[in-house]
Amino acid sequence: MRDIRKLKIAMLGHKRIPSREGGVEIVVEELSTRMVALGHEVTCYNRKGHHVSGKEFDEEKLKEYKGIKLKTVPTINLRGIAAMSSSIFAAIKAAFGKYDVIHFHAEGPCAMLWLPKLFGKRCIATIHGLDHQRAKWGKLASTYIMLGEKCAVKFADEIIVLSESVQKYFKETYGRETKFIPNGVNRPELRNAELITEKFSLNKDEYILFLGRLVPEKGIKNLIQAFKKVKTNKKLVIAGGSSDTNEFEKELKEFAKSDERIIFTGFVQGKELEELYSNAYLYCLPSDLEGMPLSLLEAMSYGNCCLVSDIDECTSVVEDKGFIFKKSDINDLKEKLQNACDSLKMVGKYKMEASEFICKKYNWDEIVKETLEVYIK
Repeated sequence: MRDIRKLKIAMLGHKRIPSREGGVEIVVEELSTRMVALGHEVTCYNRKGHHVSGKEFDEEKLKEYKGIKLKTVPTINLRGIAAMSSSIFAAIKAAFGKYDVIHFHAEGPCAMLWLPKLFGKRCIATIHGLDHQRAKWGKLASTYIMLGEKCAVKFADEIIVLSESVQKYFKETYGRETKFIPNGVNRPELRNAELITEKFSLNKDEYILFLGRLVPEKGIKNLIQAFKKVKTNKKLVIAGGSSDTNEFEKELKEFAKSDERIIFTGFVQGKELEELYSNAYLYCLPSDLEGMPLSLLEAMSYGNCCLVSDIDECTSVVEDKGFIFKKSDINDLKEKLQNACDSLKMVGKYKMEASEFICKKYNWDEIVKETLEVYIK
């Protein structure tokens, strides 16, 4: 193994960077930029094709970004096949590349981890969540994802997990030891409500925010159903685009249209996203399933009071600094939403505590150091 200051690293399994199409993309960018800054050489294998929320969000294809080498691999742009095909081509290219470490992200791409391992590469897998449990995948994709999980268990030199519950799953299911390294967050700059006032008539502390991919396991339908019963003048803002789930997005909008307080913004990024985080009264993440919710870390970093479901991946982040409801329990979610709307003092307390707490606990620079230690063991 080369000296830690001069590793050649490949990253694959994400859609593309730079991008906010999902949490995996944010993690890959944060790790890669910091590793480059520390003197390592990092290559990221980007997926070919359009942004998952529409080609209007496509960015110029780059060959380099913040010192990271970018290589675009062929992709079959069909639902459930795009991720599979791009990770296959990326793994083949990485296997023949001159790398010290190949870092696979997410379960599905790990189905090809055996190939670079066959070529003597050190292979690391980060399991961002138990993807085979996600409702959006069909039988073929779910089978491939499970194959990836089993390949990671069998062939990966080290497996990184983002939550203690997933660590427990791998130990109990496979007897496989894993390394728990959570995601990180950056301390943001707060922004006044300008764009969001102009586009959506949103002002500071006048709305409850959900921000994430519009997929069934996020619990968005339960949130809409619960919010409809809440007596408040505040709006519910659902910000995010679909991810192979256009029909579900249509279903959500149809379900919500009877309540004029509910606003769908579509996919957001840049200043618009920063303003939404900066000016929310409450951030709500009602998920049934998560890996390590970056949107929750980001929401708290902006000083938001948060209401989350009682799954370990959410409660371990919030701890005693927010509201918690019983997963999938619409009545309990409604009661907690109403309580938050009526409890300005408690919400204010959580807001004051959130940013300092989360930015100290989840520091990207420390997480990069821990990850590099895994690379060289």
